[in-house]
Amino acid sequence: MGRLSVISDMDGVIYRGKELIPGAQDFVAHMRANDIPFLFLTNNSEQTPLDLKRKLEGMGIHGLTEANFITAAIATAQFLHAQRPHSTAYVVGGSGLTAELYKVGYSITESHPEYVVVGKTANFTFATMRKATQLIDGGARFIGTNPDLIDPVEGGTEPAAGAILASIEAATGKKAYIVGKPNSLMMIYARQMLGAHAEDCVMIGDRMDTDIVGGLEAGMSTALVLSGVSDRQTVEHFPYRPNHVFDSVASIDWDALAHDLEPDPSADSPQDPTPDSTAGPTAAAGPAPGAVT
Repeated sequence: MGRLSVISDMDGVIYRGKELIPGAQDFVAHMRANDIPFLFLTNNSEQTPLDLKRKLEGMGIHGLTEANFITAAIATAQFLHAQRPHSTAYVVGGSGLTAELYKVGYSITESHPEYVVVGKTANFTFATMRKATQLIDGGARFIGTNPDLIDPVEGGTEPAAGAILASIEAATGKKAYIVGKPNSLMMIYARQMLGAHAEDCVMIGDRMDTDIVGGLEAGMSTALVLSGVSDRQTVEHFPYRPNHVFDSVASIDWDALAHDLEPDPSADSPQDPTPDSTAGPTAAAGPAPGAVT
């Protein structure tokens, strides 16, 4: 049995816009008090880890460090650095995205960049879309931080990075390569930051189409909270299911999450008359992806 590690989304899990979701403070306090390694993983590419730390402090959650966060901007910068170190990019996005690209040695330019990198920004204009389209048509590689069409905010939702990407994809006829959720690559980056094995991690999120499928494809246990985008009816529309469904982080059953780490004792039992010959040595560990508690 390994040690439980938690990777948690933020928007719709910890807060909605500027409003803290009830139970979020106790959720963080429980992980800190019980020495549970955790990381906040967000498709938000506009803000830096310092911005997010200060945002949570302003909401009453203290004791965190910048190392407790990974954003889609960080994952995108890591990916691009691994692909083409010290290259160039034209950025449609916020300061959090440009800051992370600068950190890995990228130059931001409008003149023949290797990449056009698109994230969420409130400053998206027709001129920006036209420039991005021209550069992609001219041969620049097209990268998106995340595909979220909407983000939860207080009182409802607002357009997100996916809406901006859709306009540029329509204009160019080309699809962006998405680095953030649901790409399991971002989950792998997060797991590596925690120094944890996939089978010891639980991904907690509010979206079936990003958080849950991303965690599932990365080999993690998953927990859907109903305080954000997806609801119980939404779950039925997908061909995959989370391991757990909770109303919010306030109702998380920590014993159930820890139970996912326990190996099935019947997996190695010689008395099992009908063993599953297709199961590998790790396939029986934890609940099946379709199990819901």
